[in-house]
Amino acid sequence: MTSKEILSEMYLQHIGVKPTSADMMPRSGSNRTYYRLTGPMNLVGAAGVDRDENEAFIYMSRHFKSKGLPVPEVLAVSEDHMHYLQEDLGNDILFKIIEKSTQTRSFNERDKILIARSMRMLCRVQFEGAVGFDFNKCYPTPAFDRRLVMWDLNYFKYCFLKPTGIEFDERRLEDDFERIADVLLSNMSDTFMYRDFQARNVMIRDEQPWLIDFQGGRKGPFYYDVASFLWQARAHYTHDLRAEMLDVYLDELSHYAPINPNHFMSRLRYFVLFRTLQVLGAYGFRGNFEQKPDFKKRIPDAIELMADLLNETPFTEFPYLNNILTKVVQMPELKGKIKDPLTVTVCSFAYKKGIPADDNGNGGGYVFDCRAIDNPGKYDRYKPMTGVNPEVIEYLERNGEILTFLEHVYALVDASVKRYIDRKFTNLMVSFGCTGGQHRSVYCAEHLAEHVYNKFNVRVVLTHSQTPHFDELENREFTPKSMQSK
Repeated sequence: MTSKEILSEMYLQHIGVKPTSADMMPRSGSNRTYYRLTGPMNLVGAAGVDRDENEAFIYMSRHFKSKGLPVPEVLAVSEDHMHYLQEDLGNDILFKIIEKSTQTRSFNERDKILIARSMRMLCRVQFEGAVGFDFNKCYPTPAFDRRLVMWDLNYFKYCFLKPTGIEFDERRLEDDFERIADVLLSNMSDTFMYRDFQARNVMIRDEQPWLIDFQGGRKGPFYYDVASFLWQARAHYTHDLRAEMLDVYLDELSHYAPINPNHFMSRLRYFVLFRTLQVLGAYGFRGNFEQKPDFKKRIPDAIELMADLLNETPFTEFPYLNNILTKVVQMPELKGKIKDPLTVTVCSFAYKKGIPADDNGNGGGYVFDCRAIDNPGKYDRYKPMTGVNPEVIEYLERNGEILTFLEHVYALVDASVKRYIDRKFTNLMVSFGCTGGQHRSVYCAEHLAEHVYNKFNVRVVLTHSQTPHFDELENREFTPKSMQSK
């Protein structure tokens, strides 16, 4: 029987009817396969490839459930322990909820509340979950130890560092690895170490966090999970958000163990380093050896994180490793494709001819309607002129109406340009329209183009191609100031 058939039969035995559907759920980095079984009760069926790993999850789930911790309840297990049914927590993964914010690096109030609740829940599972816990049930080992530390450090060395081509003295690097292991293992505690606590392993139900994929957990230092969560490379948490969430965690931690915040931070930085090395090793293995392109794409995120760590406080305690990492983060090929600078295209147009098409295919940007501004084109004197003629400019600026209009435009466009630069977007289009595309729209396009060019280090393209006086107007392309100096 296939896993789908086995899980459907288990559903029948548990619920009393066959599921109406059994659909495979999207795969992640795990070798397990999950199916959503729908019917009178929606359940998730898991098909594992390792019995010991399955048994670890089943034991942990039942233990944490007995402690009142929010984890999926295991409802049925096959005789060979290779398949099991568990509670369906829905589809709201924390990472998906905050994904747009991770891209913009601007987190809203709901994001912060959910992340803070996850930090508090982490502390609970670390301490409350460890009470009465049989760590011998953990897979593959009961505790975080030197062997595991060295495995992960060598994972980084062989799967990531060696493929970069950087020459290094293996003996000196191993000496620093031993020093790192000494520091990490000096912070052991009788707590549950989740090991893979990240936003992808937190489900949100009724605005509360629920925990999944904890089968790799074991006894270990609580610092590890804090580093794993807040310094997750793809989450792009800001420094301010990390600081805020660390305060939340320390507040929760105060209920379980006395700790000095300065001491906590001094210890945490080593686990952040270790976790980032581990992530680079994983990305290197999945991307370079298993040839999974999605993991190759993640490498620049981890490189950016490592660069931030080194800039903030170099790890002079591990001088040779620090030197090697400094070389790594400076390698252009590891930073991802260097994109062209942002181009802001500014257009004037006549509404009777239609809004200009966005040739870049983004379909976004701004279209401003200038027709509410007093029109100089109603006077015969100005009809042969455009928005660049001094007489038209004087007329438009006389009552200040168009200047107030542009102040609001500048505020909106400035905010977008800043965000587009941060997000490494390459195109933004801004169009101004009026009745004839000759006076008001031309004036506004000219002034915005100059404003953006003078304020930001971006390329600006100005076009009046839809106006009847196109041949008389200057279409211009501006070069970023950073390029002019080269």
